[in-house]
Amino acid sequence: MKKHNFYAGPSVLPEYTKQKVAEAALDFAGTGLSVMEVSHRGKEFVAVMDEAIALVKELLNVPEGYSVLFLQGGASLQFLMVPYNLMKAKAAYLNTGAWASKAMKEAQFFGEVVEVASSKDKNFNYIPKSYEVPADVDYLHITTNNTIFGTELKSDPDVPVRLVADMSSDIFSRPIDVAKYDLIYAGAQKNLGPSGATLVIVKDDVLGKTGRQIPTMLDYQIHIKNESMFNTPSTVAVFACLQTLKWLKENGGVAEMEKVNIAKADLLYGELDRNKLFVPTVPAAEDRSRMNVTFVMAPGYEALEKEFLDLATAKGMVGLKGHRSVGGFRASTYNALPLESVQALVDAMKEFEAIH
Repeated sequence: MKKHNFYAGPSVLPEYTKQKVAEAALDFAGTGLSVMEVSHRGKEFVAVMDEAIALVKELLNVPEGYSVLFLQGGASLQFLMVPYNLMKAKAAYLNTGAWASKAMKEAQFFGEVVEVASSKDKNFNYIPKSYEVPADVDYLHITTNNTIFGTELKSDPDVPVRLVADMSSDIFSRPIDVAKYDLIYAGAQKNLGPSGATLVIVKDDVLGKTGRQIPTMLDYQIHIKNESMFNTPSTVAVFACLQTLKWLKENGGVAEMEKVNIAKADLLYGELDRNKLFVPTVPAAEDRSRMNVTFVMAPGYEALEKEFLDLATAKGMVGLKGHRSVGGFRASTYNALPLESVQALVDAMKEFEAIH
């Protein structure tokens, strides 16, 4: 039976990526060794890292003056590294969910944190629109997509201060204007590769200005100087990310991915808005995530939740159970998820409606 992988992360990967990793697990670059057992200093893996960095720059049109890094520790370590490297005394955060809240908590170790707006009052089911960013903050931090609550910022904001973005779950899903950002970070395991690698894109001239001494492993400048090789990188994860980047390029890049992602989102949200048994948890269409579609049973039908999940599971769908903070269901529709998987989910919803 075909599996339809809706897990929020680690999540679905392109068949191309899985096949290339499987091949390299046995023989990497003709070395007769596995990609799991070669030196990260060897010319074969150095070529992998160089090509991955070059493809990130190409696919996202990264301007001159920015460095691309593949680090470790996930986005959670970036919650700490960002203020350590960028915050002199004060930073602003837009609180749109669990991960934004955790980023704020880490930043409080380094200075004053200003919450410019929050959607906590409605369990983070919308993106705040009207807020002011203080002119005296060192940066504004945003989380572009919220995997738990199913909201997404789909455009690049214009702000009068430096801009930092956690793009863990929607990186490469649409074109972005990197020049509007001073730092972008993303855990790989949602839309790029397996867990273990973290992508960072940072503007070089924002670094080294806090006046504080930064521990070596947490200093972006050290990682830039050492070309992501200050310590042993996650070699298998970076190799897998490279394969996904190649797949993205071969399939038209981020502009083409956006078209497909819009088609998937329109199909699923269209059914949610039509079907009387289900309700999307994000009411405003402009705030709805294209990457994580969250929904619950309609009022009066809550008792049917397990029955629908059982039906979907029997049809090969995995990862649909919603986060405990929201309940219900979550369909993560990352780049690698084919349209046919979304259609299968929609067909299951229609079948369930007919039964009841």
